[in-house]
Amino acid sequence: MEGRFLGRTRELKELCADIERAGLDTLSGRKAPRARVLLIAGRPGSGRTALAEELVRRVADRYPDGVLRARLTEPGGTRVPVERAARELLDALEVPAPAGAPEDDLTEALRTTLADRRVLLLLDDAADAEQVDALLPDNPDCLAVTVASGPLTGIADVRPCTLGGLDTKSAVELLSRAAGSVRITVDPRAAEGLAEQCEGEAAALVLAGGWLAARPKAAVADLAKQLHAQTGRSTVTGRVLHLVHASLPASAARTLRLLSLAPAGLVDPHTASALAGCSVDAARTALDGFVAHGLLHAVASPLPQYEVPGCLHSLLRDLAETHERPAELQLARARMLERTVRLLQSCRAITETDSPLAREKLLAMPRSVRFPSPRAAADWLRLSRPALLASARLAVADGELDTLARRLLSQLVRAMVAHVGTRAAASDLYALHGLVLDVAERRRLPRERAAALLNLGDLDARTGRTADALARYRAALDAGRAARDPYATGRAMESVGGAHLELGDYDRAADWFGRALAERLARDERADAARLYGRIGAAHTYAGRYGEAQRNWRAAAAGHRKNGDAAAQARALSELARVQEYAGRPEEALGTCREAVEWAHRAEDTRLLAALHLRLADSFERLGDPASAALHRGTAGRMLGEEALEDDSEREQEADACEIRSTSAED
Repeated sequence: MEGRFLGRTRELKELCADIERAGLDTLSGRKAPRARVLLIAGRPGSGRTALAEELVRRVADRYPDGVLRARLTEPGGTRVPVERAARELLDALEVPAPAGAPEDDLTEALRTTLADRRVLLLLDDAADAEQVDALLPDNPDCLAVTVASGPLTGIADVRPCTLGGLDTKSAVELLSRAAGSVRITVDPRAAEGLAEQCEGEAAALVLAGGWLAARPKAAVADLAKQLHAQTGRSTVTGRVLHLVHASLPASAARTLRLLSLAPAGLVDPHTASALAGCSVDAARTALDGFVAHGLLHAVASPLPQYEVPGCLHSLLRDLAETHERPAELQLARARMLERTVRLLQSCRAITETDSPLAREKLLAMPRSVRFPSPRAAADWLRLSRPALLASARLAVADGELDTLARRLLSQLVRAMVAHVGTRAAASDLYALHGLVLDVAERRRLPRERAAALLNLGDLDARTGRTADALARYRAALDAGRAARDPYATGRAMESVGGAHLELGDYDRAADWFGRALAERLARDERADAARLYGRIGAAHTYAGRYGEAQRNWRAAAAGHRKNGDAAAQARALSELARVQEYAGRPEEALGTCREAVEWAHRAEDTRLLAALHLRLADSFERLGDPASAALHRGTAGRMLGEEALEDDSEREQEADACEIRSTSAED
């Protein structure tokens, strides 16, 4: 990295000095309450981020707890919400934060985490002072290097460094690196003149060097002459980009323009292929060519990934709007999102290799979107996560939930759950369901609103925010009724009951489960009805109403038997036996548990069988029959092995209520 950075010697020296310089608080005899803020201000394309990265490289060893980075403006100019930036920083620190936590909680968690650490924080492309202020550590041992277009009014004791163009020597050397040294050495005055025409702006110089590199026979003066003829462009970078774009073959120029549609400015060969309507190999070749021209940055990644420089994004968007009809842009965007859907389908399908239907669907997909292994699919999902989340935001950016947007969101959720699980993906899932809810509320779509509220409520419930989950479930019930959606209505009723159960309001829980049961019975949904009998039985068990609990567990077992679900019937009988023990009927409980063992045998559920044998062992011990107890423990041990036996024994020693809850969840 060292040796690649050019110029800015004075600026670097001043910035390093500002780190040590006494602040206003120190001069007044008080300890600084917060991290020092160094501001690097300049136009996009001036090399402001490169300067910030060089400063970070030089002083990073002073901050033993590491360097944290966050980009605060998306390439298209959209301000990144503080909530998202704070969560990304917490993720980098490997500090878990509840899914759906509000901005204040996340920023407070960030400040708490950094209170006793010495870190360097690089906040790139800050949109405003409020955004930066919310992320600053309350720790004077930390340093925040902030990149922005202008001042950060409102943050105390900011040390600003305002950038102009590079000095002539550095500008010529940057041009030489991109174009090759021969033509620069042959005509140094023309090179200096070109550097002046580029106003010392790093992005313009890199593009100019790329133009020359692609034309070995062109003289520096030729480019200077063409650049001088360019008028009507607001920035020098825009003028050079216009020249580069005009010199490209028509297909490459079109591909370049369409990259302005790439989510978050992140591109891979599949994205470019879909946008341009060409093969993946042709897209990869084009992208590598753009890197050589200085039009893209290659991202350090095991997969081929590229980034559109932020200073070029709006310029490429203007070119696209000038040269492409709106319908063509819309079609290119749809092709890109459709390709993303296909990749997500393939990413999920490869995890379902035991399913003949999934294998058939996977083989029916084009070879270009198939993954060679589940590991390769998981790696792609992990490395493409920022672009995929940006794709989801792009899909609903116009405030619609069209078919393509629904499919994209659905497949992204399913792929994340398949590869990392609901718990690990909870934060991303919360954001995705939040997108749906926002559109549904703005467009007054009750069915979609009900689905989003149910999903968000489930995530709230899993992270312990049961009261918030209950509020969402009630709102989902209203939306389901407004949409006349029986599925959403029934599911919301059951979820309201589950929240009341978690909150310890067993009467309301049983009441809401009963309402949901009535809905299921009215629609002859027998499997769900049997499960709900069990949930009602669990609520009555918690409340100590063992007679009601036994009646409902018997109904659950009978329903599962009629449906042919032997494993569910065995679990229901197991819980019935437990309630019978609570009610002081151990002999009856023993008979019910033996019946449960028979059904578990029919279901060939080894783990359930082992748990039931352990249950029988405990029952025999309480009845004063240690020999039978030992026999059943030995049977369980042979089924699962000694290690599994120890795990099951620990589970059996947990509170009875916890086991009833987990059983209800499985049902």
